[in-house]
Amino acid sequence: MAAIDCGTNSVRLLVADLPDPGAGPNVPLVDVSRRMEIVRLGQGVDRTGRLAPEAIERTRVALASYAVEIEKLAAERVRMCATSATRDAANATDFRVMVEETLGVSPEVVTGEEEARLSFTGAVRGLPADAREPYLVVDIGGGSTEFVVGTRAGGVHAAISVDIGCVRMTERHLHGDPPGVDEIAAARADIAVAVDRALDAVPGREAATLVGLAGSVTTVVAIAQGLTEYDPDRIHHARVSYDAVADVTADLLAKTRDERLAIPVMHPGRADVIGAGALVLRVIMERAGMDSVVASEHDILDGICYSMP
Repeated sequence: MAAIDCGTNSVRLLVADLPDPGAGPNVPLVDVSRRMEIVRLGQGVDRTGRLAPEAIERTRVALASYAVEIEKLAAERVRMCATSATRDAANATDFRVMVEETLGVSPEVVTGEEEARLSFTGAVRGLPADAREPYLVVDIGGGSTEFVVGTRAGGVHAAISVDIGCVRMTERHLHGDPPGVDEIAAARADIAVAVDRALDAVPGREAATLVGLAGSVTTVVAIAQGLTEYDPDRIHHARVSYDAVADVTADLLAKTRDERLAIPVMHPGRADVIGAGALVLRVIMERAGMDSVVASEHDILDGICYSMP
């Protein structure tokens, strides 16, 4: 089966086989292909309320490449979920028509709560035994961040999505290169209000383990580990302390974009927004009282696959 996650910053593909039904509830998918392209679909949406034509075109090019991969690998089922940017856009119909013409399926514009549930399902399978329940799973995207609390056996207890993604916070607050002290303070204050609301709603402060998903988290974890190249196997289920996250965040926000680009594990399309993404993670850990975060390379893509009949 093929799952596509189209977010505010990136569009990603997972082609995978489901595990044998008798293998148990914690056995992960069998990956055939995982791909990611930074398309910045949400460019300017926070300001204009519309998807930019050039952003739709970048997404079309990525999806056309994915369509070739899906056909080559003979995926039997395809599901595409579109998230924050297309929820917010007045011209979402233009996007839907493009996807249908390019991919042959309609994009499902999922709610923030459904996005959160899919992310939780993908993230908790195969977590190490020392990851105590209940879990607080946070998926830091480009336009929004999802907060989900739950357990393996009981599933999702509560979920909420708030508009504090790395692209949205960068466009709203972090304009300098590097951003100024006042800009960072404004972003932190904005993030803190949304995080407190989310933690009260789920409720996140009662969780025992914080699990972080998506590129902002995995990039911060890779930097904290001192990796010289991006290695998903070393990042997946790595546990990183709050102090390490705080140090990485401060360093990223103090660097220029060119300096961030020079970091070995940095994806070029993430360099201009990683400071905001790291700040979101840091504030979540502060407000939730978490002394560490467990990174997961398995996320909404895996959840989309599990959701297909």
